[in-house]
Amino acid sequence: MSGFLKDRIWLGFTIAAAFSWGVWGVLTKYISDDISPFETHFMFTAGLLFTLPLVILNCKISEASIKGISVGIFGGILAALGNVSVYESFKLGGQAAVVIPFTNLYPLVTILIALFVFKEKLSWINVIGIIIVFPAIILLSGQSQIFVDPVHFFQTIGLKIWLLFAFLSLLLFGFFSASQKITSGYLPTSWSYISFVISSVLVSVCFIALGLIDVKFSRKIFLIGSTAGFLDGIGVLAIYLAYRARGKASRVSSIASTMQQVFTIVMALVFLKERIYLAALTGIVLAIFGSFLLSWEQQLLKSKKAKIS
Repeated sequence: MSGFLKDRIWLGFTIAAAFSWGVWGVLTKYISDDISPFETHFMFTAGLLFTLPLVILNCKISEASIKGISVGIFGGILAALGNVSVYESFKLGGQAAVVIPFTNLYPLVTILIALFVFKEKLSWINVIGIIIVFPAIILLSGQSQIFVDPVHFFQTIGLKIWLLFAFLSLLLFGFFSASQKITSGYLPTSWSYISFVISSVLVSVCFIALGLIDVKFSRKIFLIGSTAGFLDGIGVLAIYLAYRARGKASRVSSIASTMQQVFTIVMALVFLKERIYLAALTGIVLAIFGSFLLSWEQQLLKSKKAKIS
């Protein structure tokens, strides 16, 4: 039993990250109409700084790697630019019902990188899990029309500038997710996370220098925004821990992205009094089942058969 749990530590960290990001999603949704994406990032950065005591005492200079820190900072910048790109897509006319499900398909980019660059191997059960997870992501994002009337869906989208920004954010999020795997290979979790925080601070400084942030927001908004940033940081930290526990990028990214939306919907239902529709309920079921298949360890099954024989 202990060996069974040890091989799935990465899954526990991944679900913890999804839960943390789920709460983050509810808080972000609550303040999104009151502040710009640049100000949102500034508040997130403030929240991230409060997470540093969780890791800074575990940092040893001897374990630091310039290469790993550089990759970590670069990946964090990609994530920040991805967020800005999403909001830019909204600004140029993109509908949230289309942009959100589209950008939430970023695990597809991570999976391609994992298979062709990291040379990760997946069992046929894991592949079925991936196939199930992607329609779950779309359903959870509230855009089931693609299944009901795909022709009208794509006619509505067309080739527009906002779609290019949405596609850019998808790529940026996918590369960021893959970069976390690379960073965790060069650095212990503490240094990996600190490199992410550094990147967030650098981006915030650039936004301030460019005059994109107005600090005249209310104390309530700042408290909610920084709390969201704190939870976002906990989620990122959990993902680094999942990779250090030998979680595969193809599995970690897919499960985290899908389950995050499940937690967001459930909490929005409870705390924001939102209604849940059949499509979202179907997405939740598919998400849980797909995540279960993605967490399946074929090696454990083989070892058990070997012991029996």
